[in-house]
Amino acid sequence: MLLSGGQDSATCLALATRQYKEVYTMSFDYGQRHIIELVCSKKLAEIAQVKEHFVIPVSSLRRLGDSALLEMQSDISASHRSKDKLPASFVPGRNLVFLSLASAKAYQLRVYDIMTGVCQTDFSGYPDCRDTSIKAIQTAAFLCLDYPIYIHTPLMWKTKTETVFLMKRLGKLEWYKHTHTCYEGRRPPCGKCPACKLRTKGFEGAGEIDPLLS
Repeated sequence: MLLSGGQDSATCLALATRQYKEVYTMSFDYGQRHIIELVCSKKLAEIAQVKEHFVIPVSSLRRLGDSALLEMQSDISASHRSKDKLPASFVPGRNLVFLSLASAKAYQLRVYDIMTGVCQTDFSGYPDCRDTSIKAIQTAAFLCLDYPIYIHTPLMWKTKTETVFLMKRLGKLEWYKHTHTCYEGRRPPCGKCPACKLRTKGFEGAGEIDPLLS
């Protein structure tokens, strides 16, 4: 289970603990702007009582740069990067790298199933969150490892409102209190960045109060 410490990954974690007897979680220290993501991931893993939580360093992504999520001086709220039409927060190759590393660990653990919270419905313009991209990575992992890897994306076609409803049905809505979404790294969240606006819209649509604000 790829665990970023955000709303979507927390929801997937709740699903994983319902569906599987043993769950391993993996987070990545890739030089992201806010270390609180890793703090939240660790807390969620503890709450879920996973079998083991791994934190994998991926410093090469920060060395490559080219993302407002990696460069503190960049405007994280900018709608697009200057060179293309992708969001300023897009980290080139992130999901490709993360899922490759998760596949390698799954191979070592003799685990076949990987779950990630990527979502195409609330599409933020990240090409590596598309269903076709994930299926391509799954095929590559299977061929490169000669081992059956299945990448599950239960939120792929869900809106943020539907995700809130799902978490409520799972009885884990309070887990959101230990998540982090704000691009500005604030707690309570800034409420103004693109990530905060998307999260707020989801809770408003579900008619629920975000536990992070209560």
